[in-house]
Amino acid sequence: MNRQRVSSGSPFEKPIGFSRAVRIGAILAVSGTAPITADGRTAHPGNLYEQTRTCIEIIKDAIETAGARLEDVIRTRIMLTDINRWPEAARAHGEYFGEIRPASTFVEVSRFIDPEWLVEMEADCVVTQDEDE
Repeated sequence: MNRQRVSSGSPFEKPIGFSRAVRIGAILAVSGTAPITADGRTAHPGNLYEQTRTCIEIIKDAIETAGARLEDVIRTRIMLTDINRWPEAARAHGEYFGEIRPASTFVEVSRFIDPEWLVEMEADCVVTQDEDE
């Protein structure tokens, strides 16, 4: 099977050596996604809800670039620097995934690469149809 790599243009992809997403057959995995703007800055400093929405939009774009849909997401992982603020991230997650209802985990981490990031997300998909269908 072919390996399809998706780049989001993140400044971290090349030096770290990772892809935003990788698809092999029906399996699509999206890497840890931080709230980074196109110019490499942190989106919405201090605003966990908007940072979570930014992460989901980056993930959504990667999924669609790989020929899948948000409906193909079967698992999300939400990592937060302050677990007490989980309802803010959960509200954004619910706006996108409320009907899809993937398996999901919220965990607290001590920090991220950039201290302004309050959240980072991952997603796994099983592509149920190709974009040609």
